Amino acid sequence: MAVPDKGVHGPLAGVRVVELAGIGPGPFAAMLLADLGADVVRVDRPGGGGLAIDPAYDITNRNKRSVLVDLKAPEGPARVLDLVARADVLIEGYRPGVAERLGVGPEPCHARNPRLVYGRMTGWGQQGPLARRAGHDIAYIALTGTLGMIGAPGEPPTVPANLLGDYAGGSLYLVVGVLAALHHARATGAGQVVDAAIVDGTSHLSSMIRGMVAAGSWQDRRGANLLDGGCPFYGTYETADGEFMAVGALEQQFYDEFIALIGLADVAPARKDLARWGELREAVAARFRTRTRAEWTALFEGSDACVAPVLSLGEAPHHPHLAARGTFTEHGGITQPAPAPRFSATPTSVRSGPARPGADTAAVAHDWDVPDLLAPDAPDPAAPAPHHPGQEGA
Repeated sequence: MAVPDKGVHGPLAGVRVVELAGIGPGPFAAMLLADLGADVVRVDRPGGGGLAIDPAYDITNRNKRSVLVDLKAPEGPARVLDLVARADVLIEGYRPGVAERLGVGPEPCHARNPRLVYGRMTGWGQQGPLARRAGHDIAYIALTGTLGMIGAPGEPPTVPANLLGDYAGGSLYLVVGVLAALHHARATGAGQVVDAAIVDGTSHLSSMIRGMVAAGSWQDRRGANLLDGGCPFYGTYETADGEFMAVGALEQQFYDEFIALIGLADVAPARKDLARWGELREAVAARFRTRTRAEWTALFEGSDACVAPVLSLGEAPHHPHLAARGTFTEHGGITQPAPAPRFSATPTSVRSGPARPGADTAAVAHDWDVPDLLAPDAPDPAAPAPHHPGQEGA
């Protein structure tokens, strides 16, 4: 069933998604689908929940609509199943078994809608010894070997925020799986369950490096390899003003241009001699400390030396290249990344700010033809949050 014309654009216009509210990778995956034009209805629990962030600033809920359903109430599961009957995709991020106990697991959902793509987002996956244990991004990437790759030798591993596990190994793999299953469902009429586990996705991300390990061209230790900071012409260097520059002059022609601009021709041959990498790194570090970040940025501007300033979150939107591309946009007073990637025929945009819990119940009840969402016993958005044991996120 097509979504009513509400100015929705993007290649997924007409696709309906039910998101059972959670935190972390599930909401981000649903935001990606919403950015691509899907009509995403987030099912929030009464009283809210999740991270302590004002819903007005949670941009992972942009381009969505929200309804309130208490899944612990007798009528709660039936209301979700009414939505499921009209949906193409469902996303949930509970621990294994929780959705089943709440009455909205794959079996009752597929009984109502055999074409449904049921996306499950967890850290450990649906099976395995740790499947029912709590966890967060840092633990998932720790077990996969990827956290242990990141950082300087002799120092603790560097935590890459929650970008590597939650979002790269989690959300992106869930979205790829959901879109592939949606393609299959439209071709065959058969829905299925997509089990997206952060441990699986993060492990998959390291495929190239594991191949290099097998080939003997990557050492299984931090800061000793071409792409992990061990290489003196692929890393970051401090400038005179305490800022940093990033160098990625891997190929010979780019390295030659880098060396010429930085003025270190005397140590250039050290590129091919691993025994001299320490000498080369010290020379490059000493040279970068002689000028400010702005001065080095101006020097390398327009070159193919593969050198860039390391910008802060606040600085990035103002960089001339990102500004020219519109990589960041402003909506509702919040500067935020624009939807990505870009499409020539079905452009995307930030159409609405973060969905407020329950604010769209009436509109969704009408558009999706689910009148029971407006029943007299529907939860009050202002009511205190009930305690729902076991409804953790990924």
